[in-house]
Amino acid sequence: MRYLGIDLGGTNVAAAIVEEAGTILGKASLPTPRGVPAEQVADQMAAASRAAAQAAGVELAEVESVGIGSPGTVDPAAGLVRYWSNLDFRNVPLSELMARRLNKPVWLENDANAAALGEYAAGAGKGSQSMVAITLGTGVGGGAVLDGRLYTGFNHAGLEVGHFVIEHNGRPCTCGRKGCFEAYCSATALIKRTRQAMQEHPDSLLWQLSGGLDGVNGRTPFDAAARGDAAAGAVIGEYVDYLGCGVASLVNIFQPEVLCIGGGPSAQGETLLAPVRAILDREDYARNDVRRTRLVRAVLGNDAGLIGAALLPRFQ
Repeated sequence: MRYLGIDLGGTNVAAAIVEEAGTILGKASLPTPRGVPAEQVADQMAAASRAAAQAAGVELAEVESVGIGSPGTVDPAAGLVRYWSNLDFRNVPLSELMARRLNKPVWLENDANAAALGEYAAGAGKGSQSMVAITLGTGVGGGAVLDGRLYTGFNHAGLEVGHFVIEHNGRPCTCGRKGCFEAYCSATALIKRTRQAMQEHPDSLLWQLSGGLDGVNGRTPFDAAARGDAAAGAVIGEYVDYLGCGVASLVNIFQPEVLCIGGGPSAQGETLLAPVRAILDREDYARNDVRRTRLVRAVLGNDAGLIGAALLPRFQ
């Protein structure tokens, strides 16, 4: 069986032909049109789909179905993108638009959920019964697959893992709350905290490595800490503590077989994961059980959303 997955992003539309086991046969990417009606965005999605089929050496007629991962508030049952500010989508019938263009059944899901499903089916969670995935990026996204099915909540708004509070009355979050996981553990939060540390410590190695406040990225504090910089070490220590707090809370809620972490900071591998595991060893409610959640790094990168979208029909 061959499936088509589409990952609709604010910058690019990516599409891939995916086999049942999650192997990508061919993929393509085109710029996402901005400031145009939804119909023109759908035209570009169809063009990317045809280019992916050509790259895979298959005909679209051979494809069983189409899956789409879209940002924003998504209603999979109705096939609607209820709201997505990036393209000013409001109640866009995206499934219907793509079904007309590709003449295939279409499945729609939130992009973070699709990425989680991709990791579950073909990545870090392959072979597991349950998995929670979090992505540390501009915000903190996530998804969960429990007993082989995506968990989305009754209103498809579940698993907004970035917006549970880990510090009461803490840092303000873009969602309007204070103390959210995202406000402490997103890559954005790490960069902001690093800049604050630089201003507090003008002699820090962080200045040399970054070239200035505008040059700071998610690697900067890790690189400086590895070279013994005390200010960077404090930033990383705080970041790991908050990440461990959030991860332990998710583990205690779901007790998944696997919890995988993706996004920019996860590129640090065991430098990041090992101290978080140490926190889990202390704070996991099931820490004395022989069966415990495995904490691992996500492995599929940007392909996770493509694979998960393509395989949506298999996990309903």
